[in-house]
Amino acid sequence: MRKFVNQTSRMSQYTAGDFLNQIEFPKDLRDKFEVDQLPQVADELRQYIVDVISEIGNSHFGASLGVVELTVALHYVFNTPVDQLIWDVGHQAYGHKILTGRRDRFHTNRIKGGISGFPKRSESEYDTFGVGHSSTSISGALGMAIANEYKKDDRHHIAVIGDGSMTAGLAFEGLNHAGFANSNLLVVLNDNCMSIDPNVGALREYLTDITTSHTYNKVKDEVWGLLGKVSKFGPNAQTIASKISNALKGTLLKHSNYFESLNFRYFGPVDGHDSIGLVKIMEDLKDIPGPKILHVITTKGKGYKPAEEGNPTKWHAPGVFNKETGEIVKVIPTSPEPPKFQEVFGHTIVELAEKNDKIMGITPAMPTGCSLNIMMKAMPDRAFDVGIAEQHAVTVSAGMATQGLVPFCNIYSSFMQRAYDQVIHDVALQNLNVVFCLDRGGLVGADGATHHGAYDMAYMRSIPNMIVSAPMNESELRNLMYTAQLEDMGPFSIRYPRGKGVMPQWKTPLKEVKVGTGRKLKNGTDIAFLTIGAIGNKTTTAIEQLEAKGISAAHYDMRFVKPLDEVLLHEVFSKFDKVITVEDGCLMGGMGSAILEFMADHSYVAKVVRLGVPDKFIHHGTQDELYQECFYDTDAMVKSAEKLMQGIVLKASSMVG
Repeated sequence: MRKFVNQTSRMSQYTAGDFLNQIEFPKDLRDKFEVDQLPQVADELRQYIVDVISEIGNSHFGASLGVVELTVALHYVFNTPVDQLIWDVGHQAYGHKILTGRRDRFHTNRIKGGISGFPKRSESEYDTFGVGHSSTSISGALGMAIANEYKKDDRHHIAVIGDGSMTAGLAFEGLNHAGFANSNLLVVLNDNCMSIDPNVGALREYLTDITTSHTYNKVKDEVWGLLGKVSKFGPNAQTIASKISNALKGTLLKHSNYFESLNFRYFGPVDGHDSIGLVKIMEDLKDIPGPKILHVITTKGKGYKPAEEGNPTKWHAPGVFNKETGEIVKVIPTSPEPPKFQEVFGHTIVELAEKNDKIMGITPAMPTGCSLNIMMKAMPDRAFDVGIAEQHAVTVSAGMATQGLVPFCNIYSSFMQRAYDQVIHDVALQNLNVVFCLDRGGLVGADGATHHGAYDMAYMRSIPNMIVSAPMNESELRNLMYTAQLEDMGPFSIRYPRGKGVMPQWKTPLKEVKVGTGRKLKNGTDIAFLTIGAIGNKTTTAIEQLEAKGISAAHYDMRFVKPLDEVLLHEVFSKFDKVITVEDGCLMGGMGSAILEFMADHSYVAKVVRLGVPDKFIHHGTQDELYQECFYDTDAMVKSAEKLMQGIVLKASSMVG
């Protein structure tokens, strides 16, 4: 039996509507309400989401508003949690959470100790599959269907996937297997014509063709209606109908039906905001065996005018906003603030590309999030959004590199995990000049375990030919980017964190950094800190506090995990027998491990404390809360140094809450 987390007992201060207030679990929805009452349930559910998210901020928004009617219909028709509902990514699952026993805790969404922003198996039996990354729902649901078919357990399996997620190869792999397996699977394609950024690719155009071909849909409906009434076709009526339907598609659309070619029964497109109509369609689909796809057309942000009519990127996760006016609450700084690391990347790649015509930009569906949109606007023929397709992004970058170009492939650290084979096989093995810019490196905050970029330094440093680096500040990011695009640098990884840097005046002159060299930032006599990346700025603060306590600490910014600066390390271990390593990444195989390997290889003896992400999955909270939980915030650094000076080696793993 799974144990479910009872995260925070704080009661909600938000008032649900008369209908929604009667629904604790989906059974209440099914038992207490007639079909014609569902639109009111949907309206109240949408309003509740608006009421809560507008005040707590820190949440996704537009996606969940777009599937309110669909969510109500799914839980009304299907016997959840016996029937298993899998939400792709999970951005759209807020309504689902509210209807499945978490309404009174919904205000704790993405807050430390509160409910997760994504479906999570340990949180509820209604969250049948943990999600966070895109395009996993079809494969996961198919696995459940095959398992239950084997166990002779008759239940339904429903995967809800967005049109953006359908661009990933994994979604196609799932569809391909599902059509062959012929299991009881319903795929609901939530087609809102948009993701965080505009969708790209041939599949997007194909879905638009289906959606906009009114002639096809009208004729198809009339033919099916006619065949349903005419008995002279006998037992082969369905076969004849399919042939006629396919002929119509071939005539009226420029492609035959993509899904039916994979052995899926295709239904749609239908109005995703008609809860009554959706119920009727799904009731019929329940009785049809085998793999089916229901194509629903929705509007992201539906029912809340500013989100419905506004910029989808802006309303994906708007923060706190005035629900009456739609005005997003912004904190106006009183003095110059440092930029986000992603913004420094976006402006710097354009600056570099203006001088080096070999530079190209690649991102899998996150041009705004990583700021490659700046280059896409300035140089549209040199910057590409390839859709949710991380594997393709890496290999197409490799292809460009074979032709003498220098692609900057920008992928969030946690998403790069999906393309690890391509990094090894297509880039590193061929020693190609591809620059990997890994945004969101380290603990990212409220998105939680699915999105933390904890592993990139460990998994990148194990690959031959790969240079692995992390800048401490904006100037260092610029210099590493400049270095990476120089002649024949080979595979080059630069990772940087989510959020702001530390330099309001960030646009410094570009300088080459000698690969494999660190920096001594401060001399000291008692103890040495070795840091990598932006977390080193917190170490600077810790050292100041230690100085006030009479402890003299040196600070070395390693800058490269691979190759290590061995000259610097020889200096450190020749001078110090007390060393603390700090990294915003996993301790297993990370920078601290690399330092210990060096120490062992050269027969140095020292007391070393490694601070970083422990060998466990870290859940959601603010970045500062999670640094504290993982025992590598400023206070942890000070405490570790004080104990080390007393001859006590604190094991970070034992200090983790």
